Amino acid sequence: MTEIVRREIIYIWYYFGIQLKQIFFYWALGIVIGSAISVFGKNKIHSLMSVIQDKHLGIMGIIPASLIGIASPLCMYGTIPLAAAFSEKGMRDDYLAAFMMSSILLNPQLLIYSAALGNFALCVRFISCFLCGIAAGLAIRIFYRDKHFFDFTGFSEGASRDTHPNMLIRLVKNIGRNIKATGPYFIVGILLSALFQRYVPADAFAKLFVNNEGFGLLMAATVGVPLYACGGGTIPLLQQWLADGMSMGSASAFMITGPSTKITNLGALKIVLGVKHFALYIIFVMLSALISGVIVNLI
Repeated sequence: MTEIVRREIIYIWYYFGIQLKQIFFYWALGIVIGSAISVFGKNKIHSLMSVIQDKHLGIMGIIPASLIGIASPLCMYGTIPLAAAFSEKGMRDDYLAAFMMSSILLNPQLLIYSAALGNFALCVRFISCFLCGIAAGLAIRIFYRDKHFFDFTGFSEGASRDTHPNMLIRLVKNIGRNIKATGPYFIVGILLSALFQRYVPADAFAKLFVNNEGFGLLMAATVGVPLYACGGGTIPLLQQWLADGMSMGSASAFMITGPSTKITNLGALKIVLGVKHFALYIIFVMLSALISGVIVNLI
């Protein structure tokens, strides 16, 4: 190994260590809280959605449906069967759209991760995702009032994997699955952030995301499409980008397009939406990201 390579490894390891120290606590806390909600709160989510349906809240039911979606710790392949079960019981499509959209964008685990970005970024993420869920519900209510938007044929809610009679062991097993699922992406995110910090000049980044706000918003919304693999993995990148001058509006756009165009999410959504509705979904996501970014930058 040459002296130059050894020196670069030391530099990257140094940046890696700094990022890990800053974010690890939020990642670990998010894992524990997300698992606790998954183990102890899933039935509560069921009952809350049933209450919304039974109360006949009309258009106002979109609001709690979006909030419940954020509170749900399920991935998209867990959310869709749950939504299918609600649909089978007669749940309206606008409520389901609000629930599913906000669930795609945010969950308790990712909310805790995002605290590493600071209080303002945390509030921006929560509010923008919440409002995006409401907007999705309103769009379905207005344009598909008398038609079905989703096709849940073939989907049914699977059996829970949290079945051990000892609740503590059940929680520990869920935490283990969460670590296994998110840990590799978390490490890769920190490594990418360290490489970015070492090799991408701050002035080049400023030209891309900072100096031209309109172009920066468009770039952030577009970059979120191929780059997003796991919420925890993008937090180190966002933290570094914000430190280097990325506007909060651009970060907001990235935080919407990223999870909503994540490959695994798109694969599941394509099944229940079909080609036409899937295209409308992509357009809705991009418009929501850009509008959110513009509003946040104005604030």
